[in-house]
Amino acid sequence: MLLIYTEQASPRLQYTTNFIQSIIGESITITTDKELFTQAEGIKISYSKEAVGNNAYHIQPQGLLFQNSIEPIDIEVTTCREQICFFALQNDSHGFDILSAVFYLITRYEEYLPNEKDSYGRYPHINSLAYQHQFLHLPLVNIWLNDFAKQLQSQFSPFTSHFSPFTFTPTYDIDIAYAHQHQSILKNISGFFRDLIRGDFEKVIERANVYSGTAKDPFDTYQWLDDLHHKHKLQPIYFFLLAAKRGIYDKNVSPRTKGMQQLIKQHHSKYTVGIHPSWQSGDAEYLLKDEKHFLERITQNKCRISRQHYIRLSLPETYRKLIAAGITDDYSMGYGSINGFRASVASPFYWFDLEKNEPTNLLIHPFCWMDANSYFEQQLSADEALVELQDYYNIVKQVSGNCNIILHNSFLTEQPQWQPWRKMYETFLETAD
Repeated sequence: MLLIYTEQASPRLQYTTNFIQSIIGESITITTDKELFTQAEGIKISYSKEAVGNNAYHIQPQGLLFQNSIEPIDIEVTTCREQICFFALQNDSHGFDILSAVFYLITRYEEYLPNEKDSYGRYPHINSLAYQHQFLHLPLVNIWLNDFAKQLQSQFSPFTSHFSPFTFTPTYDIDIAYAHQHQSILKNISGFFRDLIRGDFEKVIERANVYSGTAKDPFDTYQWLDDLHHKHKLQPIYFFLLAAKRGIYDKNVSPRTKGMQQLIKQHHSKYTVGIHPSWQSGDAEYLLKDEKHFLERITQNKCRISRQHYIRLSLPETYRKLIAAGITDDYSMGYGSINGFRASVASPFYWFDLEKNEPTNLLIHPFCWMDANSYFEQQLSADEALVELQDYYNIVKQVSGNCNIILHNSFLTEQPQWQPWRKMYETFLETAD
């Protein structure tokens, strides 16, 4: 057990120590009783301006964890034991206030401050501390906590950490389940003539083959994925977009079609299935609940997990809406504009509502890589994306984190444009074993 002395056991400090406890696997108790702390034996951390007690590991507070408001913070990024750090202070054992730094990153403190949104109304990654100081590609919080455990071990020989084992989870956003099959007659007819007018005869032939039943729909990659999951012993998660009406960003197959419902039932029988809230639900909260309830009617089970379409995430509004809708686990913590660690962490954590200054029961599962980011935003080739994905996998594995990635069925087809990406994913899974 770790005993921490502090003058104020604030909600922010309690939240942070609970998170650290979940990572290092060692229970943490906070006390404000100086005498009790001084007399206690064992592993002790003095989180105070002046060191308290003999042989205590001293961390000097920056002050963030004892505040109740959200204010701009002037942050100087430096290094500590050859790792990037900030909130560096003098005369303590650790070199920087790791507790405040962890809190700042995992709560996404900077996203509550005034900022200009991108074209999709999202927090721009270029505004983030991680991007500006070139550590977006690192699960910095996990790296810090691994080092923290080593420092405690060096001072307290009885201390042993118990990090959870590394996990890898592929997740899939099913934005458009089928390219042609189960689409409306009007959409199919208009699409056929549009391709014909454009002279895209390859697409015309593709449509005709699907319509006639002589070829499988190109987006129907589900059996191929099943085979990969079975081969590599994977437990994926599928997120289905179930917008009732088509929109500019919601182009899914109607959830009312028999084919779409059958697809969801098939996946629910084998895997974890969640809701992919439509773009429209971001403007009308009742649609989120409608879409979630529709999924529950199809699966005959409660839906507790979600990921935002286009990673349309705005704090704190989005997470409050998810909680109100009965969501307990969200997989949206990442950027829809670049790959990396949005919260600088590769482990799940409970969301802390900064405006209310209190923790919640919404568990956040960060992702670090998405195929659409590699292709559209970073404009990588399939070979370059493979190297990038392998790098993220390896760094998360090194820190015993949770490597969650996002793919789309439409990126894994046998169409000429996507064959290299399909092969890339196969190659990655072979090397990741």
